[in-house]
This record gives sequence, C-alpha cells and structure tokens, in this order.
Amino acid sequence: MESIHPRVRLLWILSTVIQASVLGVIAYLVDRFAVPLPQTVIVGGWVVLVVLGVVHAVAAHRIWRFDLQDDALFLLRGVVTRTDTSVPYVRVQHVDTTRGPVERAIGLASVVVYTAGTRGADITIPGLRPERATELREQLRDLANESEATDAV
Repeated sequence: MESIHPRVRLLWILSTVIQASVLGVIAYLVDRFAVPLPQTVIVGGWVVLVVLGVVHAVAAHRIWRFDLQDDALFLLRGVVTRTDTSVPYVRVQHVDTTRGPVERAIGLASVVVYTAGTRGADITIPGLRPERATELREQLRDLANESEATDAV
C-alpha cells in the first residue's frame, strides 16, 4: 500500500493552528465583551488544541494508505475511527486533481474521486506530489474506463 507524502502533516498542523487561533480569538472576545475568562484558560486551551492537532496529524499520516487493486481503489485512514474504503472502478464517475494555495505553497496536491451514488459520494486522497497526483488521476481514469467496458451487459 502506498502512503501519502510526509509534508501533508504540515498542512494538517497549519489547519489545526488556524482553527485553534479562531477559537482563541472567540474566547478573547467573550472575555473582553461578555464573561470574564482567566487568561490561562484561553492560552491553555489554545495550547491543548494545537498539541492534540499535532498528535492527530502525525497519527493520521502514519495510518493513511491507499492501493490500486485489481478491481477497486482501497483506502485505509482514520485515527480514532479506522475506515477501510473500497471503491470499485466501475463506480468511478470522474477524477480530479486539486491544489489549493497552501497545498501549492508546500508542493502537494490531492486527487478527488467522484463515484456513482448519493450526494457527496467522493473520496479525496490528500498529500501527493503533483506529478504523482496527475499519474494517479490518469491511472484511475484508465482503470474506470477498462472496468466500464468489461462490465457492459
């Protein structure tokens, strides 16, 4: 099974710091304009959230794996709740590569696999080098086309 690039941890940690900072600003505003809060609660809460986020990012990276099997894309992910996902190639509708501004800044990309089914039926594989993301997108497209041809009635 293939793992994702280690730099994705930086992306996830940065996301955690931003989210913790937004909550810290909200706590500061509550302290300033509504209910007084001890500064140790605000700062301590921010530190705890950041530390938990870093631990989660490291653990998530260690677990995140994917594999192109004979008939399906297989994904393994999740820290608290482990999720094993098998996406049959015949269910793949289309595949995109995405690179947000932060991903571009750290040299990463994601592959999004859209599947037939209910709303929100998509799978994202984060933390790939842009070349690998393009290669994976093309492989998945070809595998989906091949499986569609062999699945014809």
